[in-house]
Amino acid sequence: MVKPGKRNLITDVPGLLVGNARNDTLKSGVTVLTANTPFVAAVDVMGGAPGTRETDLLAPDKSVEGVDALVLSGGSAFGLEAPGGVVERLLQAGRGFRVGPAVVPIVPGAILFDLVNGGDKNWSHNPYRALGIEAFDSVEADFVLGSEGAGTGATTASLKGGLGSASLELDNGMMVGALVAANPTGQVIVGEGPHFWAGPYEMENEFGGLGPAGAQVPFAMTARTKQDFVKQGANTTIAIVATNARLNAGQAKRMAVAAQDGMGRAIVPAHTPVDGDLIFGVATGEIELSDPIMDMVLLGHGAAVCLSRAIARGVHAARAEKGDPFPTWQSRFG
Repeated sequence: MVKPGKRNLITDVPGLLVGNARNDTLKSGVTVLTANTPFVAAVDVMGGAPGTRETDLLAPDKSVEGVDALVLSGGSAFGLEAPGGVVERLLQAGRGFRVGPAVVPIVPGAILFDLVNGGDKNWSHNPYRALGIEAFDSVEADFVLGSEGAGTGATTASLKGGLGSASLELDNGMMVGALVAANPTGQVIVGEGPHFWAGPYEMENEFGGLGPAGAQVPFAMTARTKQDFVKQGANTTIAIVATNARLNAGQAKRMAVAAQDGMGRAIVPAHTPVDGDLIFGVATGEIELSDPIMDMVLLGHGAAVCLSRAIARGVHAARAEKGDPFPTWQSRFG
């Protein structure tokens, strides 16, 4: 029977670890995913305003066969400093791509825009490199959802966003997991709520147990964005989907492409010109594909379902903090 993994986190994929760091005054943070050995990674971008570091090398035709970590960060362009902190820690551990005597840690990253969320952004020194180091130093299998890591200052069209994760054990024995910092310009709830767009995919009452909404919602309501509530947009949902299957870079990208459906099911509208929506696909290579076609179908569908659930879980778990521009789901409907 298909069911969530033991933790219902991306770290149910064996070998993966996640670390979070947050600054509540800044209302921002960093999330790091890593493992003890390099892993295959790919990326798919569907948003119109992405912010990335070293993602070009993840294309299937590029020479790098594995990465040492992935970073999700708040801070817009400033957050692109966070992977530098992770690189520093990996180098100190002697981990990275070896070229003769040189060691180069490979750490792609992506950022979301959270610069107008009520936090104090008047820093004199970019804080994200230090947050990257702090997040890497805290990696473990268990981690907290909601207002943590890259989801610390995330917002949605009408609610506070957050860091979410979910997992799924497939009938073929493979594990799929998702990790997401949900900060979309679109809505994650149907109309005025409380139902989540991801409601049909919920498992074991993981984000309130309300199920799907029972009535059709007019288009004018489904098209609402942050622009309906505030003047400035503060957008982008960045995610990682992972599996313990042995995939090449092309297959990992195909899984990430399929997972974009999960983003579209949980966020309305998604993939807009003002969002930098991006998904990394990760494979740890523990289990060989027995049927390359059908196994990839299942992995893609599982990744999409996990991502929908992870987005709702992140919003559902968000905590209220002083100065928040939006209420949390819990404060409105909990």
